[in-house]
Amino acid sequence: MMKYLRLLTLMIIPLMLLSCNKDKNNPGYAYMGNRDMYYTKYYKAYSPNPILRDSMTNQMPPPGTVARGHMPFPYPGKSISDRAVNQTLAGLQLVNPMAGDQNSLDEGKQLYTIFCVSCHGDQGRGDGYLFTSGLFPAKPMSLVENFVKSKPDGELYYVITYGSISGLMGPHGSQIPQDKRWMIINYVRSLSN
Repeated sequence: MMKYLRLLTLMIIPLMLLSCNKDKNNPGYAYMGNRDMYYTKYYKAYSPNPILRDSMTNQMPPPGTVARGHMPFPYPGKSISDRAVNQTLAGLQLVNPMAGDQNSLDEGKQLYTIFCVSCHGDQGRGDGYLFTSGLFPAKPMSLVENFVKSKPDGELYYVITYGSISGLMGPHGSQIPQDKRWMIINYVRSLSN
């Protein structure tokens, strides 16, 4: 019996080695068939697509759709008068949902370093490189003086989103996600403390 078992083992090992395929272009048998999802026919993002009406693979979203988690900002800023009213309104109605814990402050500091330090400086005094080097003619707002300290968080959020009414600070709403703007505000508050 042991003799037959050894013989069977010696026959199985070469069969197992023969079943290995080293040709990477031929993966072996496809059990799903040729017309199943096993061999999907996909179109690259910018390639023509004969299936769709406009022959484009990348499709625009339907009008009026909003991406998940990205509700539009409810305070429009189209004209100067709208912005003045809505900035005050945002200050009264918006509340910072981010806790001012150490994680929020650390991430806020990183974001401040990326987006704000070149104008407002390391300590938020308006002495960033763009001003001190003469590349920007007007001194940016100091974030640690009473004018900014007295503003509610919602107003600061509005200014980060749409920029300042004077036009000296550009909008950062498209660059900084909503929760990250609140973290920057937490960090700016910690600078003035």
